[in-house]
Amino acid sequence: MGILWNLGKGGPCTFRELQERCEAISPTVLNARLKELREVGLIEHAQEGYRITSTGHELYALLVPLGTWAKKWAAKLST
Repeated sequence: MGILWNLGKGGPCTFRELQERCEAISPTVLNARLKELREVGLIEHAQEGYRITSTGHELYALLVPLGTWAKKWAAKLST
């Protein structure tokens, strides 16, 4: 979901840019995950790079509240 999150939040990008956004992911794992996400129709490869499909945007919209909750929860845990 990190890939979907990064594409939803940051917009389309190339493989190298996406690898930088995802920080700790290896090129092999990133390539495998991109293939999986393309196969299920959540992302696509276009002229500007990888981008979220309309179905991917629907899922991203559902993840945003979860991300907000997770940040609040993490803040409570660190106090």
